[in-house]
Amino acid sequence: MLRIAWRLSKGYRLRPWRSPYLCWRMETYWGMHADRITARDFCRIAWRERRELIRYLRWADRMDR
Repeated sequence: MLRIAWRLSKGYRLRPWRSPYLCWRMETYWGMHADRITARDFCRIAWRERRELIRYLRWADRMDR
């Protein structure tokens, strides 16, 4: 699971809220506008939706293998 999270955040590991892919995912699942996501929004939603986020990462890891 951590392997896929590491790969998905490539180039944005210290600033995941700036990752176009992760912002697109947040926009798709939680309805936020990708261009308006701040660090605070990212952390708040990642914490609030952590179960769904972990479930997605596990699924993505299975599909990657």
